[in-house]
Amino acid sequence: MSEQPAIAVVTGASRGVGRGIAVALGFAGMTVYVTGRTLSGQGQEEVNGQLLGGSLEETVQLINRAGGRGIAVACDHADDAQVASLFGRVQREQGRLDLLVNNATFLHSQLVAPGPFWTKPLDMVEMLNVGLRSAYVASYHAVPLLLAASRGLIVFISSYGANCYMHGPAYGAQKAGCDKLAADMAVDLEGTGVAALSLWLGLQHTERSVLVGAASGVDYSAFLAQAETPEFNGRVIHALLNDPELEQLSGQALISAEQALRYGIIDSEGRQPASLRQQLGAPVPTHPARVG
Repeated sequence: MSEQPAIAVVTGASRGVGRGIAVALGFAGMTVYVTGRTLSGQGQEEVNGQLLGGSLEETVQLINRAGGRGIAVACDHADDAQVASLFGRVQREQGRLDLLVNNATFLHSQLVAPGPFWTKPLDMVEMLNVGLRSAYVASYHAVPLLLAASRGLIVFISSYGANCYMHGPAYGAQKAGCDKLAADMAVDLEGTGVAALSLWLGLQHTERSVLVGAASGVDYSAFLAQAETPEFNGRVIHALLNDPELEQLSGQALISAEQALRYGIIDSEGRQPASLRQQLGAPVPTHPARVG
């Protein structure tokens, strides 16, 4: 790694998982570009009739307080031109990139509602645009900047839903697709010093999960007490970025809780989030064969 502060882009960071990851990278002293559609004020995302809070400007304030440098870039990841502009700005201002975290995902208000996929709105499939396709586009523009740093990492935020049934087929296909993007990009990146991997997160303690739990009629308190904080996963990502054996991990889907044990990372209040591989399954080791 360069002696200069490492440069990261975290997509979808106005709230939730992306915000927590970005703040954790700020604690590590990194310069973090954060993207999302809500630059300031109140966002328009609703969960059970309540607007989710959070904006990029708030995330930047938290990164700066943590000791890093936050830079807010309003970006709709459904718009390829805006994504290209984002990385053009990173090129002009930094000349390189050390880390891309592909976190931006379309999360429909009825994602966790009961019922089969054909009874829910068709635009649930938008997750395959913002969440899967958008991660490909961001990676496409990021790689030249990562190569300029001579060593770097692309992380796709995934989950156990890549393997088990979770929230329906659009969600599962998006997560499984991210795992495959990481595996195949790793083949193309072999020998460059840049790695790509997919990270399976457990249940996250976010404003969204609290609101969903409150509206479900089910007591979520026990689940939330064991949930991972997004900052915990940000610390895992930072450890992966600095792992001397990162090249050997490239192309894999990894369980965040297991990597935390490997790096000695604990969550808030001294908790050690558990791997759910026994309950929900584990990633399949991927070693793509080359054809052509």
